[in-house]
Amino acid sequence: MFAFVAPAQPAAHEIPRSVTVHILVKPDADRLRVVVRVPLGALRDIEWPQRDGFLDIARAEAAARDGVAQWIVPDLHVFAGDGALPPPAIAAVRISLPSDRSFGSYDEAVAHVRGAGLPDTTRLPPEQAVVDALLEYANAAPQAALSIRPGVERLGVDVATALRFVGPRGVRAFEFHGDPGVVRLDPRWYQAAARFVRLGFLHVTGGFDHLLFLACLVIPLRRLRPLVLVVTSFTLAHSTTLMASALDAAPGGLWFPPLVEMLIAASIVYVAIENVVAAPSVPRRCALAFGFGLVHGFGFSFALRDTLQFAGSHLLASLVSFNVGIELGQVLVLLTLVPAAHLLFRFVVAERIGTIVLSVLIGHTAWHWMADRWTALRQFPVPAFDAPALVTLARLMLAVVAGTAAMWLIGRFVSSRRRRPVAQHADALDLHLDDVARLHRPGGAGRAGVDDVTGLQRDEPADVADDRVHVEDQVLRPL
Repeated sequence: MFAFVAPAQPAAHEIPRSVTVHILVKPDADRLRVVVRVPLGALRDIEWPQRDGFLDIARAEAAARDGVAQWIVPDLHVFAGDGALPPPAIAAVRISLPSDRSFGSYDEAVAHVRGAGLPDTTRLPPEQAVVDALLEYANAAPQAALSIRPGVERLGVDVATALRFVGPRGVRAFEFHGDPGVVRLDPRWYQAAARFVRLGFLHVTGGFDHLLFLACLVIPLRRLRPLVLVVTSFTLAHSTTLMASALDAAPGGLWFPPLVEMLIAASIVYVAIENVVAAPSVPRRCALAFGFGLVHGFGFSFALRDTLQFAGSHLLASLVSFNVGIELGQVLVLLTLVPAAHLLFRFVVAERIGTIVLSVLIGHTAWHWMADRWTALRQFPVPAFDAPALVTLARLMLAVVAGTAAMWLIGRFVSSRRRRPVAQHADALDLHLDDVARLHRPGGAGRAGVDDVTGLQRDEPADVADDRVHVEDQVLRPL
């Protein structure tokens, strides 16, 4: 009558919820060896020989070989250059204790798998055992760049993989969840750049909060020059903090990511409110884009942090490429958003009313985000400002100062370019005023003066013509 309280044994086909896989890779002169460790329970649909409820070690290793051939080998793909290596040979398989530490290094792992197995008297429950396997690939191109697609994501619901590559430049470690795609073990700079351009593009186009902030920034300012200035300010700012964070110049406390996420939501709310209250000026909007861009840069860095392991030795190229991907994503968003806003304000609703309605909707969404993220932030204690924290703060301030100086220089350059045509137009206007005055002066130029003025009018720019009409109206009216 008490049978219902006994814990049920998991079925042989039940998918494990959490699985950790260890993979070690090392190329040799003519072959490539891969050592894999997986939980025995992840090799499903295998009849594991047991004795008194424990594994029969001797017979279980033969069953483990079948499990490796069924669950590991078919989906584990290794590439040399652009070509895939042929399927591997299973050199050795061992049943191991969960407390075994031989996977701390490649040499220890290979010696363990090739060594003697556990004694037959070992009392090891099946749900606690792990399976170690040594796979050997024939490598006809030992100098080619190596890549691997582990293909172990089907072993469980949440599969974490710890991959280490023992190459000529030392040990390179990777950690990821699920399917990472093809992992280049020692990427060339252009391979790393291509990967990070794609990552940056996908992040900004899939980041709903960044898209809403960008929409609030540019909806009231849809002409080319304001768009360029605002987007440039935002780019300079988020590039500054993104680089600083990637170089470990950002706070490392657990409280920092929730704080940044909350501030990102707050930036959307603030810009939305400003759109509703008053039409923003271009200089003020540039300042807001730069200030809040510093915060968004930290948000970008959180997405980048777990992927820098795929950069190899090309950290700088990967950071720049990630930024390039973000800018390409922003350009795509603007090319979609700005024409859509023009059509909306031209055929559906007046521009001012449409700006207010869109800003209210965006601000309402961001307000709920801000409240939720504030609740999450309050779960963390107030950080202590010790010496390391002050050093980190000083580094951040230097980065902000550098970014501000770059923005100032760009602003000065743009202003000087703008003043040059204005000065040329002013000179033309002064010349025209002199001609008009000479024409109407007693004893003036007569018909020749009229011809001179007419010739000047034929060659003048449109904006000078507007100024001329105004000046003639003012000068000729008293005459």
